[in-house]
Amino acid sequence: METITSLASAIKKSKYIVAFTGAGISAESGIPTYRGEKGLWEKYDPNLYANINYFNQEPSYYWNFFREVRYPSLKKVRPNQGHFALVEIESAGNLKTVITQNIDGLHQEAGSSSVIELHGTTRTFYCLDCSQEYSMDEVFSLLETKIPPPCPVCKGKLRPNVVFFGEPLDPQILHSAFKEAENCDFLLAVGSSLVVYPAADIPRRAKQRGAALSIINKERTPLDYIADYVINDESGKVLPRIVQSLKGD
Repeated sequence: METITSLASAIKKSKYIVAFTGAGISAESGIPTYRGEKGLWEKYDPNLYANINYFNQEPSYYWNFFREVRYPSLKKVRPNQGHFALVEIESAGNLKTVITQNIDGLHQEAGSSSVIELHGTTRTFYCLDCSQEYSMDEVFSLLETKIPPPCPVCKGKLRPNVVFFGEPLDPQILHSAFKEAENCDFLLAVGSSLVVYPAADIPRRAKQRGAALSIINKERTPLDYIADYVINDESGKVLPRIVQSLKGD
């Protein structure tokens, strides 16, 4: 409790807070990590459905995964207390941006107003030929007639608006994320193992530029040794307690 009180005090004094989130915060909403846990998630290999080379070679594998697993999962899950706590910290005027490695759109659904999605979003799709964009609901309806689904406008090839394994991150998005890290005076890393690069360099950059660094994650991370605050617990438990402390409850 003492660490949370100290962390909340530091947040209250900070003028520009950036949150950096990973798979851990979404897992608490019921979205398995890439490796999954059981059931249908084990039926599909992330090294195949999330790989750009395999998508180009056998797109039906991804589309069957999306139809059978990804779409039903996203329609079922909701933001958790960790997501909502970040929104409350934003409402207090301190949290300026959420930088996320997640592709589920739960931060926006919870109410975060400024979200940088490093790996894109699985909630939108676009045509590689004509660039027409579609929602995941629209694409799911197309899968009822044909897999892979053709673009209704030009019959071209559709793909999710995500960064597949084997693809580089969007340089403009990455630049924006690093700029936020350099501008902040407090970076709150939540639910990330901090082992995937270049994303894991973002908290490190903030610390190098003089920001305080807090890491909230169930397991230890490689950056714990440079962090000012480390809490090894679920974000859905810790973040609401930080908000309570901010409110003085």
